[in-house]
Amino acid sequence: MAGHHTRWVRPDMQIDDPERIAIREALAFGKALYDRRTALGMTVADLAQRAGMTVDEIECIEEGGTPPTVALLRHLAAALDADVRLTSGHDLGSLWFEARAA
Repeated sequence: MAGHHTRWVRPDMQIDDPERIAIREALAFGKALYDRRTALGMTVADLAQRAGMTVDEIECIEEGGTPPTVALLRHLAAALDADVRLTSGHDLGSLWFEARAA
């Protein structure tokens, strides 16, 4: 059959490829935002209002469509009453929002 593949071969993955790193960082950012927002029992609309952003902007971040910037991390951390924590690496779990000490 034409077009039928019996074996797929993956190209050599470039782990240090800047585009792949940016994608992983955006996904980690989105997961961290989602995790903190839901831990606080906030809706997307609640967070958008607190952060002075639109629902679409928050949803885009949570879906991994927005790269993290220092300014944006600080802005959202303030809206979430949290501090930003980073570890080396670019995978999920390398970025999170941590509740501020009381």
